[in-house]
Amino acid sequence: MVDFAIPAVPATVLEPFSPETRVYIERLLATTRASPDLSVSHLLASAHPQSKLGAVLILLYEQAGELRVLLTTRSKSLRTHPGQTALPGGRVDDTDASFIETAYREAYEEVGLPLNSPDVHTVAVLEPSISLYKIVVIPVVAILTRPSLLRELKAEASEVACIFTHPLRGVLDPSIAASEPLAELGSEDWPYEVELYSTSDSVVPILGNMLYRMHRFRSSASPIKGLTADLLIKTAKIAFDRSPVYEQYAPGQLKTFKEISESLVSGLGQVKELV
Repeated sequence: MVDFAIPAVPATVLEPFSPETRVYIERLLATTRASPDLSVSHLLASAHPQSKLGAVLILLYEQAGELRVLLTTRSKSLRTHPGQTALPGGRVDDTDASFIETAYREAYEEVGLPLNSPDVHTVAVLEPSISLYKIVVIPVVAILTRPSLLRELKAEASEVACIFTHPLRGVLDPSIAASEPLAELGSEDWPYEVELYSTSDSVVPILGNMLYRMHRFRSSASPIKGLTADLLIKTAKIAFDRSPVYEQYAPGQLKTFKEISESLVSGLGQVKELV
């Protein structure tokens, strides 16, 4: 299944948003209107089996003129990434017709986001990324036109410990989150000495000793880090048409899905932990 198509978004859908936020959403819409990168589709189809494909939902909504994103903290009982911040999502099922269907099905299962809701509209399917255990993750970006729906969500206890939100712009400029009710400094949810943002570089031997830069953002719950942070940075750069205030990549780090996939296919090895 290699399907990046999204349904058309009626112009009236953007009416509830402020003029500034409409511009941000239009930029995301424009990424879908552009011609698809056929080389990415080829790599998905040829180099990555369906059992290794997944999708996540980046659900955006406006509050007080600011775009925010829905996030979860994974249950500590889970085998992988227990207690870590995540976007609703999971692996592609054989019955899923598209990556979009995967993202929404998982969001329904994890947090109870209604399927086929008239208040939720897909605006973009972004370039894939490669996560832990060599899962290729396709980010599906959607907008929520009725923020009160968030109060109706309920975490599936076996998978999700809590549901929270974060300003999307805060992953480009961590100081924006300073006004948030943040996790206590030095606590389990922010065990770092720095106030808002932590980063470190690690070597990935199977990619020719390439360096990978881990970003960590302080939130109202668990730290936003790893692949989740990378996907939000990618989304925010498109929406706000600007770069982060920090250096995003380590020296020599491979930056695109195409680069990493081609490195794997060429025999440099298998992807180590990238989150």
